[in-house]
Amino acid sequence: MAERVMFVQLKTGHGTDQGPAWISNVRFNRTWKTAYWHGRTLRRWPGMSDANFFDVETDERYWLSGPHRDRADTRYSNIRPTIDEDVRDLYEAFLRGGPLPGR
Repeated sequence: MAERVMFVQLKTGHGTDQGPAWISNVRFNRTWKTAYWHGRTLRRWPGMSDANFFDVETDERYWLSGPHRDRADTRYSNIRPTIDEDVRDLYEAFLRGGPLPGR
C-alpha cells in the first residue's frame, strides 16, 4: 500500500475551507480510490464539488491533497493544520525545501 504525507481537511459541517485540518500519513490502495487515515476508510468520489473523498461509515466529506510548501493548503482561508507527530520531522524538512517520501 502506498503511503503519503497529505493535507486532510474535514468539509462536512463547516463553511468553505473552515473545517479542521491535519498533516498526516495517509495510506492508499493500489488504485488510489480508497484512503485509510486515522482509523477511517475514505473513498474517492469525483462528483463532489467541495471534497474529493468521503468516509464510508459516516458519509463525512474530506479534502485530501499534497501539502504546499508555502502552507497555502486551503483556497479561501488561512486555517493551519494540526501536524501529526509521526510526520512532523518529514513535514518540517519539506517546508525547508526537502522532498516528501514517495514523491
